[in-house]
Amino acid sequence: MVRAVDRDPGFGIYVHWPFCLSKCPYCDFNSHVRVDIDHGRWRRALLRELAHYAARAGRRRVTSIFFGGGTPSLMHPDTVAAVIDAVAAHFEIDPGIEITLEANPTSAEAERFAAFRAAGVNRASLGVQALDDAALKFLGRQHSVAEALAAVDLARRSFPRYSFDLMTSRPEQDVARLRGELERALAEGPEHISIYQLTIEPGTRFYTAWQRGERLTADDDTAAALYEETREILDRAGLPAYEVSNHARPGAECRHNLTYWRYGDYIGVGPGAHGRLTLDGAKTATRQHRAPEAWLSAVENAGHATQQDSPLSADERLTEMVMMGLRLHEGIARKAFRRELGAEPEALLDPDKLAALAEAGYLRIDETAIRTTPAGRLRLNALLGHLLG
Repeated sequence: MVRAVDRDPGFGIYVHWPFCLSKCPYCDFNSHVRVDIDHGRWRRALLRELAHYAARAGRRRVTSIFFGGGTPSLMHPDTVAAVIDAVAAHFEIDPGIEITLEANPTSAEAERFAAFRAAGVNRASLGVQALDDAALKFLGRQHSVAEALAAVDLARRSFPRYSFDLMTSRPEQDVARLRGELERALAEGPEHISIYQLTIEPGTRFYTAWQRGERLTADDDTAAALYEETREILDRAGLPAYEVSNHARPGAECRHNLTYWRYGDYIGVGPGAHGRLTLDGAKTATRQHRAPEAWLSAVENAGHATQQDSPLSADERLTEMVMMGLRLHEGIARKAFRRELGAEPEALLDPDKLAALAEAGYLRIDETAIRTTPAGRLRLNALLGHLLG
C-alpha cells in the first residue's frame, strides 16, 4: 500500500469563472457581478487559453479538473462540457479523474445539475456557509437554510461525490451553537466538509465595517474553542481533518486540492487564475489577468492573458512547499523535499527552529516527513512565520 506521503501529487486543471449573482461582504476572491454575459465568447476564450497552456505543459496525465469562482454553477453546462472535452483532447485522462464544480444553493436546479453531470462533473462543492438563517443574512448569502439543505440533497442525488462549506467564528457563534449546526450538517451524511473561519480581508465590505469599529468575528479565544470543537466532533463522526480547514471520510479527500497542498503541478485558466508548471526542470509560476473584460480581450488578441510567467527560485519553492504542506495532516514528505529541492529539510530550514518547534509539541519530525501536530495547526500562521522568518 502506498503511503500518503509517498503519493504522486497529481496534475490538475483549474478553471476560473469570475461571475456571481451578488458580492458577499466577506469575499476577497476575484468575483464580479455582471448583468449580461456572452457565454459563447467566454467559452471560446477559456478553450483558447487552455490550448495555450496545454501546448506548454505537454501531454501529461490529468488527475483532476476544478471549476472554481465566482459561481461556476452559473456557467452554461455546454461550456463545462466543452472544457472537459478539450482537456481530454489535450492530455491523457486518469481513469479516476475527479471533476469538481463549485455551486451556490441559489443556482442549484435539478435540470442544471443533471446537465453538469452529463457534461462529466462527478463532484459538487456547495457554498452553504451556515445552517442558521440569521447567520446567512449576516453573511450576505442569497439562500435560506431550507434552500441550502435542498441543494445538498440535490447534489447527493445528482453526483457520485459532493462536499459543502461552512463558516465559523461568526460574532454570535459559541460552542453550543456550533454543535447544533454541525449536528445538522452531519445529518446530511456528507463525505467531505470544509470548515473555514470568518476572516476580515482588505477590500471587502466587512473590512470597511470593521474599520468603523463593528464587531464582525468571534474573539480569539472563542475562535480557538470553535476550531477544537469542530475537529473533535467531525473526528468522532468519521470525518477527520486531513487539512487545516477540510474534513473527509478516508478516501473522500478533495484530490484537486491535495495536488496544491502536495506541491504538484497544475494549469490555471480564466481571470486571475494561478498555475504552477515544472518546465525544463524549473517550477514556473503563472498568473492570469484578474479583470474579466481585460482577460477576455487579451485572450482573444494573444491566445492567453498571462501577467506572470516566471521561474521560482529555490527559496520561493521552499517557502511555498512549507506553507502548503504543513497545512496537511500528512505533512511534507522528505521524498518530496528531495524531489523538489534536492536536499533534506534540515539542510534547508533552520535545524534549531525545527528542534524547538518539535520540543514544544508543534511539529512531529521523523524519517518520512515533517508534520504539524493539532496544536501546531491551531497556531499555523505563527508557526510558519517563525519557521520561515
